[in-house]
Amino acid sequence: QVRLVESGGGLVQPGRSLTLACAASGLIFNIYDMGWYRQAPGKQRELVATISSDANTNYADAVKGRFTISRDNSKNTAYLQMNSLKPEDTAVYYCNARGVSGIYYGMEYWGKGTLVTVSS
Repeated sequence: QVRLVESGGGLVQPGRSLTLACAASGLIFNIYDMGWYRQAPGKQRELVATISSDANTNYADAVKGRFTISRDNSKNTAYLQMNSLKPEDTAVYYCNARGVSGIYYGMEYWGKGTLVTVSS
């Protein structure tokens, strides 16, 4: 059974930093692209950042230069380092895994999300 478990969310003041982690189990981690998405109240889920199986990264314009996505294949974990947080970053952050090889191509999984609240 595939599980993606996010952690690291919480309440943080504007301008501060927070790091999210996504621990994956039940899949061959190094053949999955990993991504972080977020959904703010009343809005649609949107892409934040992705990192491919070979560590190529992609960011939404709203977070470029502030957020960094990374992965540690030895720990089956993806991370999202968030710096200079703004109130508009407040959202539930979801981890996503998408298979990119062989019989796992196109298989997609989601975590349950972790809430990030940026407020003074």
